[in-house]
Amino acid sequence: MFDSRVLAGRSILVTGGGSGLGLAMATAFAAHGARVTIAGRSRERLEAALPQIAEAAHEGGEAQFYSADVRDPEQVEKLVAHAVGRFGKVDALVNNAAGNFLVFSEELTPNGFDAVVRTVLYGSVNCSLAVGRHLLARQAPGSILSIVTSYAWTGTAFALPSACAKAGVLAMTRSLAVEWGHAGIRVNAVAPGPIPTEGAFSRLMAGPAARKNALEKIPLGRFGATEEIAHLAIFLLSDLCPYQTGDCVTMDGGEWLAGAGEFSDYRKVPREQFRAALAAMKPKK
Repeated sequence: MFDSRVLAGRSILVTGGGSGLGLAMATAFAAHGARVTIAGRSRERLEAALPQIAEAAHEGGEAQFYSADVRDPEQVEKLVAHAVGRFGKVDALVNNAAGNFLVFSEELTPNGFDAVVRTVLYGSVNCSLAVGRHLLARQAPGSILSIVTSYAWTGTAFALPSACAKAGVLAMTRSLAVEWGHAGIRVNAVAPGPIPTEGAFSRLMAGPAARKNALEKIPLGRFGATEEIAHLAIFLLSDLCPYQTGDCVTMDGGEWLAGAGEFSDYRKVPREQFRAALAAMKPKK
């Protein structure tokens, strides 16, 4: 889709880069010449992901990994320092690390709320500020891209922590775009629709009926693909859109326009039936 060197010489940090959408983006970046650092909590997952990225690397692209918990500001600072030590700098950040689960809000525990918000919102803020400080100190332009969701502006039933956290990330995006624009730091977001990925997708689709219902809500009649989001991320991190900042690009096949709230249609399912579906989705001990 793009010239193979469209990201050549760029050092890009991708959180949650060991699987799913993060791995797809990291692989695409390396295939277009970027030097990529993938980060996550699971060292084993990151190690397993590295060969896929390395195999796709092209025109100077390469990859490394660093195990870090984005919820911890000190670990984030070490992550950025590690990427700088290996590649000499960081030019771009993709805030992709996330967590989500379905729950009746009246049954949501403080720990459940905290687990999602600290990963999604605190993690994105920690990483954005660390990379932003690095870029400002270098007096270098750069780009920050965060993965949000269309219910960041509509809200959604049954995923309150995620809705609150993603709304915060979108507000962060718009705030930093204005504050750091003078330094040439562009800050944007992408709001994907449902995309089948390892792990996360199955935890948010409460059975075949839910999957069918989700498809019926999408005007294009299909789920998205990870490579489609990766292509958009390449564009937003490249020099192909140097005047675009503070923006949120929606790529959901028209879903949110057809009906707000990613999980709101679960309200149509009898509560005890939905409760049984949630119980069946829990990991076996």
